[in-house]
Amino acid sequence: MTEIDLMVFDFDGTLVSSGRDLAAAVNHALAETGLPVRREEEIRGFIGDGIGTLVERALGQEHAALAPQVLEIFSAYYWEHLLDTTNLHPGVRRMLEHFRGTRKIIVTNKRKAYTLKIAEGLNIEEYFEEIVCKDSEPYAKPDERLLAPRLAEYSVDRKRTVVVGDGVNDVMLAKNTGVLSCAFLNGLTDREGLIALQPDYLCESMDELPALFQRVLSIDRE
Repeated sequence: MTEIDLMVFDFDGTLVSSGRDLAAAVNHALAETGLPVRREEEIRGFIGDGIGTLVERALGQEHAALAPQVLEIFSAYYWEHLLDTTNLHPGVRRMLEHFRGTRKIIVTNKRKAYTLKIAEGLNIEEYFEEIVCKDSEPYAKPDERLLAPRLAEYSVDRKRTVVVGDGVNDVMLAKNTGVLSCAFLNGLTDREGLIALQPDYLCESMDELPALFQRVLSIDRE
């Protein structure tokens, strides 16, 4: 069991199962623009680099010029429907309670307004010292400059820091920054692709984290 001073969590596909609501918003925007909709499974594969890229991937090169219009429709719809089916992955709340005294932050390529609305709606924002989003920083995952300054700010060792996520960007953020990586295999990303990246740890459920990492009571929330 590895002692951990800082846990860095991805959001979509890791803490929350948001793929269905994201796909519904994409297909609503496509249909409103007169374009054919896509399969939910296909759209789930486009998630991970922010909603701008999500829309661009859904449109494809043929309809790329429609991106601003589709993004506007997507954004308005998603804001109203982002908690329709989105919920915590099984075991997330138990895991967060277990590590309540250990420093935890969220690092996501999702926009901050959406992330905060979901986190507050699911009552998990209290567990995190910081929620870092794509539009709140000059860098995005997997750029090490997103995480490295925070390691210095929190005075934590790289080998006592772990990034937990279901995406390639999460594993690569950990590798680029020189911290531990834990790939969650039941999120939005193809599991074989994640395993091929050779992360330090693999998990099928958030309930497995307490057996992998020893909590360090580094903060006092009383």
